[in-house]
Amino acid sequence: MGKYDSLGAFLKRWNIRYDAEGVELTFAQIEGIINALLPNAAAKPGWWLVDGASGRLAPHQRAWVDAGFDVIAEPHAERVYFKKRPRS
Repeated sequence: MGKYDSLGAFLKRWNIRYDAEGVELTFAQIEGIINALLPNAAAKPGWWLVDGASGRLAPHQRAWVDAGFDVIAEPHAERVYFKKRPRS
Protein backbone atom coordinates (compact mmCIF):
# COMPACT_ATOMS: atom_id res chain seq x y z
CA MET A 1 0.00 0.00 0.00
CA GLY A 2 1.40 3.37 -1.03
CA LYS A 3 1.66 6.45 1.14
CA TYR A 4 -1.21 8.23 -0.62
CA ASP A 5 -3.58 5.28 -1.07
CA SER A 6 -5.49 6.26 2.07
CA LEU A 7 -6.08 9.75 0.61
CA GLY A 8 -7.53 8.16 -2.52
CA ALA A 9 -9.74 5.88 -0.42
CA PHE A 10 -10.94 8.84 1.66
CA LEU A 11 -11.85 10.81 -1.47
CA LYS A 12 -13.67 7.85 -3.03
CA ARG A 13 -15.75 7.37 0.13
CA TRP A 14 -16.41 11.11 0.35
CA ASN A 15 -17.56 11.15 -3.28
CA ILE A 16 -20.11 8.40 -2.58
CA ARG A 17 -21.42 9.91 0.67
CA TYR A 18 -21.75 13.57 -0.21
CA ASP A 19 -23.54 15.37 -3.01
CA ALA A 20 -21.27 18.41 -3.05
CA GLU A 21 -18.95 19.82 -5.69
CA GLY A 22 -15.85 19.11 -3.66
CA VAL A 23 -14.13 19.05 -0.32
CA GLU A 24 -11.50 21.35 1.18
CA LEU A 25 -8.81 19.82 3.38
CA THR A 26 -5.98 21.45 5.28
CA PHE A 27 -2.48 20.06 5.05
CA ALA A 28 -2.91 18.85 8.65
CA GLN A 29 -6.09 16.96 7.71
CA ILE A 30 -4.35 15.35 4.73
CA GLU A 31 -1.43 14.37 6.95
CA GLY A 32 -3.90 12.77 9.35
CA ILE A 33 -5.50 10.82 6.50
CA ILE A 34 -2.17 9.55 5.15
CA ASN A 35 -0.72 9.15 8.66
CA ALA A 36 2.47 10.89 7.57
CA LEU A 37 3.82 14.37 6.95
CA LEU A 38 3.50 15.90 3.52
CA PRO A 39 6.88 16.60 1.92
CA ASN A 40 8.30 20.13 1.90
CA ALA A 41 7.54 20.21 -1.84
CA ALA A 42 3.79 20.31 -1.01
CA ALA A 43 4.32 23.96 -0.05
CA LYS A 44 4.91 24.70 -3.75
CA PRO A 45 2.01 24.92 -6.23
CA GLY A 46 3.79 22.69 -8.75
CA TRP A 47 3.57 19.66 -6.47
CA TRP A 48 -0.22 19.74 -6.81
CA LEU A 49 -0.39 20.38 -10.59
CA VAL A 50 -1.28 17.44 -12.80
CA ASP A 51 0.30 17.58 -16.25
CA GLY A 52 -2.24 15.76 -18.38
CA ALA A 53 -0.04 16.04 -21.46
CA SER A 54 2.69 13.79 -20.06
CA GLY A 55 0.30 11.00 -19.15
CA ARG A 56 2.40 10.25 -16.07
CA LEU A 57 1.16 10.87 -12.57
CA ALA A 58 3.11 10.93 -9.35
CA PRO A 59 1.69 8.67 -6.61
CA HIS A 60 0.14 11.60 -4.73
CA GLN A 61 -1.53 12.87 -7.92
CA ARG A 62 -2.83 9.42 -8.83
CA ALA A 63 -4.62 9.29 -5.45
CA TRP A 64 -7.03 12.11 -6.30
CA VAL A 65 -7.22 11.60 -10.06
CA ASP A 66 -8.20 7.93 -9.65
CA ALA A 67 -10.79 9.01 -7.05
CA GLY A 68 -12.33 11.40 -9.61
CA PHE A 69 -11.04 14.76 -8.42
CA ASP A 70 -9.08 17.74 -9.66
CA VAL A 71 -7.14 19.94 -7.26
CA ILE A 72 -7.13 23.64 -6.52
CA ALA A 73 -4.25 24.14 -4.10
CA GLU A 74 -3.38 27.09 -1.92
CA PRO A 75 -0.02 25.94 -0.54
CA HIS A 76 0.68 29.26 1.17
CA ALA A 77 -2.55 28.77 3.17
CA GLU A 78 -1.84 25.03 3.64
CA ARG A 79 -5.16 23.93 2.20
CA VAL A 80 -6.35 22.07 -0.87
CA TYR A 81 -9.74 21.96 -2.55
CA PHE A 82 -10.52 18.64 -4.18
CA LYS A 83 -13.14 19.30 -6.85
CA LYS A 84 -15.16 16.48 -8.39
CA ARG A 85 -14.27 15.90 -12.02
CA PRO A 86 -17.17 15.86 -14.47
CA ARG A 87 -18.29 12.34 -15.33
CA SER A 88 -17.78 11.39 -18.95
